[in-house]
Amino acid sequence: MIDLTQSQVASPLVHCVKIAPGTAWVKEPRVAIDAPPDDEIDPLPETQWPIENTASGEPQSVPERTGVCGVVSPRILALPGGGFRMYYTQILPRVGFPAGANDYDNATARILSAVSTEGAVWVPEPGVRLSSQEGGAGEFRVASSEVVPTDKAQQLRMYFECCPGPQSTLSTIRSAVSSDGGLEWTPEPGVRLGSSEHRYSSPRILFLEDGRCRLYCLAIGHGIVSALSEDGGLTFQPEPGVRIGQDTHYDSQAAFACEILKVAGAGYVMYYAGYSAPNKAYILRATSDDGLAWRKDPKPVISPDGTGWDAVKCSEMCLIQLPQKAGETSRFRMFYEACDGNGVDQRGVWRIAGTTSQKLH
Repeated sequence: MIDLTQSQVASPLVHCVKIAPGTAWVKEPRVAIDAPPDDEIDPLPETQWPIENTASGEPQSVPERTGVCGVVSPRILALPGGGFRMYYTQILPRVGFPAGANDYDNATARILSAVSTEGAVWVPEPGVRLSSQEGGAGEFRVASSEVVPTDKAQQLRMYFECCPGPQSTLSTIRSAVSSDGGLEWTPEPGVRLGSSEHRYSSPRILFLEDGRCRLYCLAIGHGIVSALSEDGGLTFQPEPGVRIGQDTHYDSQAAFACEILKVAGAGYVMYYAGYSAPNKAYILRATSDDGLAWRKDPKPVISPDGTGWDAVKCSEMCLIQLPQKAGETSRFRMFYEACDGNGVDQRGVWRIAGTTSQKLH
């Protein structure tokens, strides 16, 4: 969680909450951001289509979607002036490869944004925040953006995965900066984290009390690893060990995309995505006293429903704290990438869905 109402410069305050969201959640009846229809292979970023809504009770006329296009990897800033901005990855067909997201190795992806007043209805913004070409991936993919404040006033930094080829390509973590509140981005030279041995993805930043920052990310095949920066997030040194290993039923195939909250007087809470099989993904939870050693909860927080837009996969997520009304305790909303499994090998359509924490007493 990145809350700029608590601090507009790099600080642990952007992750802080007074009470943890817990494990009880109620899924929202409509998607937050829908995938482009199959025939919209080069849509304008601000284009909107009819949103699927399970609560309407009425027949819906919605465009055909079979997974050619998709939207994934939501990350949200609580804005200092109020409201929220969501950054997300839009997957589209690459020239010569019409299957699009259904053939992810050969798809292209770019980073877009949307805004919301209260975290319920989202309006896509004009313009591309970061294209694959700008991010160093050529015609392939930039994805999984993490946007955080820097130690310079009014400056934001975006960390993202750069994959300049099929998934077997050595993907790296790179960065870009913005000085206009997060709309225009300038890529920074070099690589923030990369190696000749590991493919890295799904970066997340945690600011530490001593002024350093920790980068968590997926080292593909190993789970969630971490690296430390002592220069404001430009260079990172890998830390020994694995923070979240792929060692339980629910994350045996992959553990990645963590969202970390610093809870007052209670250490850290992490939500992360886990795959138990190529066609089954969950949102899981872990706790830690120091951000290094983590204790996993035994059961998922969010599971596939078997029907609807998250029939087979609930994956990469983020959290926001909802505006608090008088006399109510804090509540949270989680946004996550959801797959309906209605395609070949249960790939299907990827959308961004939401779920809200039950009231805490």
